[in-house]
Parts: sequence; structure tokens; C-alpha cells
Amino acid sequence: MHFKLLVVFVEDDKTDDVLTAARDSGATGCTVINHARGEGLEKQRTFFGLTLATQRDVLMLLVEEHLSREILEHIAVVGEFDEKPGSGIALQIDVEDAVGLIRQAEELVELVEDKI
Repeated sequence: MHFKLLVVFVEDDKTDDVLTAARDSGATGCTVINHARGEGLEKQRTFFGLTLATQRDVLMLLVEEHLSREILEHIAVVGEFDEKPGSGIALQIDVEDAVGLIRQAEELVELVEDKI
């Protein structure tokens, strides 16, 4: 079984919706890193030295490769990444090897056996 790492940068108020979308599409778990800060094309506005920017969360999901594109696309729709500039991004990275996934692999076999 091969895996992809999905890394999602999302506004903190959309984290739960994105997590739900990922699970609905086949993700079996996620690591959430809170209070990240992002910089886009335009410099962020300040008010008396305080940055006026929403907090971001970084979500890391290790998913089976046959499910990764569907999960990625569902996350993008729910997070409104293409509709609203600055709302977030998601990317996938090939995973060469991983350990500690026996339980998830057993669950995923049934989900992906018709896609293999």
C-alpha cells in the first residue's frame, strides 16, 4: 500500500469543515498544528503595529494514494480555496515509506481494493 501526505493550510474557522470533508472522502486521521501564519502575494495589513490576519491551521493527513486526489479536491471545495483568495491551499507529497499504520492499512484495504 502506498501513501500520500496531504498538507493543508486553512483558516482556523474552516478547520472542522475541512476535517469532516477529508473523513467523508476516506481519510482515516489527521494531525492539526494550530496558530500558523501565512504570507501571500500582498503584504498583510496592520493597525497600530498589530497584524490584521486570521489564524491558520496546518493539517497533515497521511492517506492512501488511490484516495488522495478525491480527498484533495473535496477539501478544496469545502475550504473554498479557488473561490476566495487567501482562504487556504492544499498539496500532496509522495511518501516513500511509513511505519505505524497497520490499523489504518487494515481499514483502507476494503475502501481501495476496487480502485487497485
